[in-house]
Amino acid sequence: NENFAREVMELFTMGRNSYTEKDIKESARAYTGWTYDKQGNFVFREKQHDDGEKTFLGKTGNFDGEDVLKIILDQPATATFIVTKIYKFFVNENIQHDKIEFLANRFRNSNYDILALMQDIFTADWFYRPENIGVKIKSPIELMVGILRVIPIEFDSPQSNLVFQKALGQLLFYPPNVAGWPSGNSWIDSSTLLLRMQLPQIWTGIQPIEIKSPELDDIDMGMRQKIDFQKIFKISSKTINWNEIESTFQNKNLENYLLQTPSTMDISEISKYSDQSIKSKIINIMSLPEYQLC
Repeated sequence: NENFAREVMELFTMGRNSYTEKDIKESARAYTGWTYDKQGNFVFREKQHDDGEKTFLGKTGNFDGEDVLKIILDQPATATFIVTKIYKFFVNENIQHDKIEFLANRFRNSNYDILALMQDIFTADWFYRPENIGVKIKSPIELMVGILRVIPIEFDSPQSNLVFQKALGQLLFYPPNVAGWPSGNSWIDSSTLLLRMQLPQIWTGIQPIEIKSPELDDIDMGMRQKIDFQKIFKISSKTINWNEIESTFQNKNLENYLLQTPSTMDISEISKYSDQSIKSKIINIMSLPEYQLC
C-alpha cells in the first residue's frame, strides 16, 4: 500500500523532501502483511508479507514494517518534523529554528519521549514571553470548549453541538483528510468569522441564530439542505446558572481572565451600552476579536 507508506513519512514522521519514490515503494513492500480484523485490531498475515531484500533510506536488508519504522526514527528529519508540528500547535505558528533544533536534538536523544519534550517546552522561559502569548487562532473546538467552561450551557438537542461544529468547519472525528485539520488563519474566513464572534450571544439567547454552512465542505451532513435551526438548536436561559457564574467571577478582572492579550477596544466603552452585570461583561468580552486568540 504505497499510500500508507507515503503518508507515514510525509504526514507523521519526516515530512516532504526527506525520501524518494523508491523509498516509498520499498517501504510499502516491508508493510505487506499488515492488516486488521473485523474488530479493527492489527493483524500481521505472514503469508502475505514480501520477505525479499529491500533498500530503504540507504539501508539494505530483509526489512519488515517495524524495521522500516526504526530506520525512520534514526533520521534526524523525524525529530525535527515532529517537534516543529508540536511547536506550531502549542507555541507559535512562526517557528524559531534555533529552538526547533535544540528541542529536536533533545527529543531524539531521549528516544522520542513525548513527555520529556513537552516538559522542555512548557518549562522554557521563552514559552511565556509576550511574543508567544495570544498569537494563535483558536480552533472551533477550542473556542467552543472555552466558552462552555466559563458559561456551562446544556443543549436541549444533541444535534445542536454538531451543527455549530459543522458550521465552524471542525466536526470532531471527521477531519477533511488523513492529514487532519489545517490551523492558524485557515480557521478564519468570511463564512465563519462573524459566527465565531457571535457565538457567545447566540448561545446565551441574546441573538437569533443565522447559520450558513461553508460552501466547500468535504463532509456532507445535510448542512447544504435548508434546516430549521430554531428547531435543532433549543436553549433556554434557565439552563445557565448565572447566579453561580456571578458568584464565581465576582471581584475578578474578567478581561485578564478571558483574554490572552489586552483588547485594543475599551471594554468600559463597550459595556456602557449594556447593563453592568458580570453576565453582560463576560458576553461582551467573549465577543471581542481578541477572544479568538490563545
